[in-house]
Amino acid sequence: MMPIHVKHFDREKALETILYIARGLANKATLHSISKILYLSDKLHLQEYGRLICGDKYIAMDYGPVPSAIYDMMKVADNRDHTSIDVDWDEIILESIEVKQGRNIVPKRDCNMDVLSESEVECLNLTILEYGQKSFGQLTDITHDDAWKSTNGNETISIDNIIATLKNAAEVLSYIHAI
Repeated sequence: MMPIHVKHFDREKALETILYIARGLANKATLHSISKILYLSDKLHLQEYGRLICGDKYIAMDYGPVPSAIYDMMKVADNRDHTSIDVDWDEIILESIEVKQGRNIVPKRDCNMDVLSESEVECLNLTILEYGQKSFGQLTDITHDDAWKSTNGNETISIDNIIATLKNAAEVLSYIHAI
């Protein structure tokens, strides 16, 4: 198991990704839907390009995989549990997104498209198109995949288990372990 997704986490890209997905989902943007769309986008990006979009690690929660640091960023926007990234980032997050009714993510500005690559935008768009209108329950069911099932609750889902769910798992595993 290689924790490549942990040491390469990009919080600037993560914030822009939250904004991008929130705009793409419009009034269906919630902490849950953003988490699931990102998970599905990350799987697609891993399958096609051999890397995660933001490099976050996923935690196996009751309603499916949750991107750990990105969820914390959304909790900062909601002033939940006195969560803090750091003073400067808290301010940037609060200037960028807000959480209404405890779950709805509302962008306060447009996404900085210079931060996202073409391949990332492609995967985000395809995932939003395919899954963006799914209900809470449908997104939960879709993301309760073998990677989630193989992980104990509230523990990190290994990148190898996520890759094992891909149609080209052997190729991706070989690629990331060669890096």
